[in-house]
Amino acid sequence: MPLQPDWKTRSQDADWSRERTRARGRGALSNASGRFEAHSVTPFEDGWEVEIEDLPPFRTETIPERPKTVITRNSSPDIHFDRTINPYKGCEHGCIYCYARPNHAWRGLSAGIDFERKIFVKPGAADVLRRELSRKTYKVQPVMLAGDTDIYQPIERELKITRSLFEVLSEFNHPAMLITKSATILRDLDLIASMAERNLISVAISLTTLDSELARHMEPRASTPRRRLQAIQQLATLGVPVSVMTAPLIPALNEPELENLLEAAAEAGAQRAGYVLLRLPLEIAQLFQEWLEAHYPDRARRVMSLMRSMHGGKDYRSDFGLRQRGDGPYAQMIQDRFSAACRRLDLSRRRGGGLRCDLFRPPSTSADAHQLSLFDDTGAAGAAIS
Repeated sequence: MPLQPDWKTRSQDADWSRERTRARGRGALSNASGRFEAHSVTPFEDGWEVEIEDLPPFRTETIPERPKTVITRNSSPDIHFDRTINPYKGCEHGCIYCYARPNHAWRGLSAGIDFERKIFVKPGAADVLRRELSRKTYKVQPVMLAGDTDIYQPIERELKITRSLFEVLSEFNHPAMLITKSATILRDLDLIASMAERNLISVAISLTTLDSELARHMEPRASTPRRRLQAIQQLATLGVPVSVMTAPLIPALNEPELENLLEAAAEAGAQRAGYVLLRLPLEIAQLFQEWLEAHYPDRARRVMSLMRSMHGGKDYRSDFGLRQRGDGPYAQMIQDRFSAACRRLDLSRRRGGGLRCDLFRPPSTSADAHQLSLFDDTGAAGAAIS
């Protein structure tokens, strides 16, 4: 089997260019085999001169899962929550920088286009969540919806798995957090506003750029920057605590927009802000550089040089504390700019003492209600006899 061509020379390869044409509308430009596969697959010209129109398009496919649990626990010191719910694995948004891409390799799939078109879904997630929250041993803490892939990606409009999860969380008075880059969140304003009134929810909107062309290349199937700002505004108007995440910041690409992003979000009603530096673990390094060379060749060398300056000469370091922020002079400059802008724009506001956990109550099941009714009837009958 021939080796996968190096990303630096792929743009000159005719066969790879044909594959790239089929990937139109996707974020990744290739679909290299997963890192755990014994063999790699590379498109090549076999002499049959098949027209690109004759090749099957890269269509989205959903793959149902039936997990026994939907709450995933973590102990990472880089994040402030210990549990997440991810109704989807893989993401149609196609963001080239998504740090969840390498997870598809565990399923024998590519972190490239497969990640964007082979989406694992959990149609029974709400029922599983109800059972988990009803356990007597369950101890409540805020749960993050997402943290891996977007809970409001395009297929959510049809499947409504995320909405069903919020219905359960609202019924149980369970505190929740979420992050999304999709204006589809506005569909669920009724549930989110109701939970906000009980101080049970906080929302973060990811805003990476105000440049519609950059957004179209970088996040091809996500909501436009304008729609995300509108979502922030509508959420804030209804009293929902909303933050903006300028993540990821890519040096010399969207990083120069940092102050403008924060200003636009603050004007729309955001109360808090956060940022994360571009992360390039495993396959993402090659996918991102391939994308960068194709779309922004004039800046490719500069972007990667700055990334390496913040990771000790490497494309990426996975160390806790460094993987999200990096270090060195350029990383410190970004942090100082972010902090200064947040102070100026008052983007460090906190609401109350955080989300409430004391309201959590598992609703009575029909069986419980039946048992109670029998007890009441027996009690009444006993009183009559005595």
